[in-house]
Amino acid sequence: MKLRTRIYIAFQTCLISLLLCFPMYGNAASAGSSHKHKHKIKKIIRHTEAEPEFTNFHQWQSVSDFIDEISTRNDFDREALRTQFARAHFLENVVKLINPPPPTKTKNWSAYKQRFIEPVRIKAGAAFWASHEQTLARAEAQYGVPAEIIVGIIGVETMYGRMPGKIRVMDALTTLAFAYPETANRQARMQYFRSELEQTLLYARENKIDPFSLSGSFAGAIGWPQFMPGSIRKYAVDFDGDGKIDLRQSPTDAIGSVASFLSQHGWKNGLPLIFPAHAALSESHRWRSMLGLSLDAKFMLHEFDNAGVYAENAPSDILYGLVDLQDGDKPDLYWLGTENFFAITKYNRSFFYAMSVIELGNAVKQLRAP
Repeated sequence: MKLRTRIYIAFQTCLISLLLCFPMYGNAASAGSSHKHKHKIKKIIRHTEAEPEFTNFHQWQSVSDFIDEISTRNDFDREALRTQFARAHFLENVVKLINPPPPTKTKNWSAYKQRFIEPVRIKAGAAFWASHEQTLARAEAQYGVPAEIIVGIIGVETMYGRMPGKIRVMDALTTLAFAYPETANRQARMQYFRSELEQTLLYARENKIDPFSLSGSFAGAIGWPQFMPGSIRKYAVDFDGDGKIDLRQSPTDAIGSVASFLSQHGWKNGLPLIFPAHAALSESHRWRSMLGLSLDAKFMLHEFDNAGVYAENAPSDILYGLVDLQDGDKPDLYWLGTENFFAITKYNRSFFYAMSVIELGNAVKQLRAP
């Protein structure tokens, strides 16, 4: 790699690290998925796509072992795979970007929200809804997921297809599968990305496409809804009926696939989403033990009442989880989320993310209202 390229990457990496220190970037957390703080840096990453570096991945012992393993499991041709991996580039910027952000000041929900619930994105969402109204209605009827939630997810993910990512998925996943940075969870993360690399090759074979034709985010997510390859194979649907699943060129497939994903992750038709709550600052603070246990609704309303959390107009016969939103120097905000709220967190393990999806979808819906 040229010296000037290395210097440029180093400069941009420092800039990214500095920006990630500011609280405006909220509380996004990794799901082991493509969504890991990508919204914080998507404007920067476009400027860090310096020339890639050949690394001869096909000569690495770990890659050779991987080829043997997946060839046996999936009946791939070993030599063809070695030829494929000889085409892969090591992407230094991907290694830098996959690292979690450093510890920051208090998270700021209000600042995070402003990045997504803003006029340009809301207007784009209204135009998207108008163009795909029948498809959204069909997805809602088939899967029970309201149109505004689907619109909210696609809007937060790629601003309705405008920002799907331009990095070759094979380069990104090969880099992360075999050259993941030194972190405490390095082995688990490399195993995850190796699995996604295998899924990419299977997806390409099933759809008779060159795997190197796939582009997406720096973590390997693809298309309008930013599905990882494994999620495409497991949850995506051919919603336009053309005989193939294409989340890059078919917004219809994207709409149906988002609804399918949520449906398979616990979405319940007609269940409300979330209720504002008040947490009493009593001596015992019993409700604090109900925070962060899991991304699930597992408590009844009376259990929160007994622990000092109160929500008006919340039904007493359904399950909830406690949602906390840190808001800078302001007091934390509390909500009771239902199973549908937590279904959204299966898309991205962040309360900030789920709330922005809900609020963007509602803002678009309100703009469309007569």
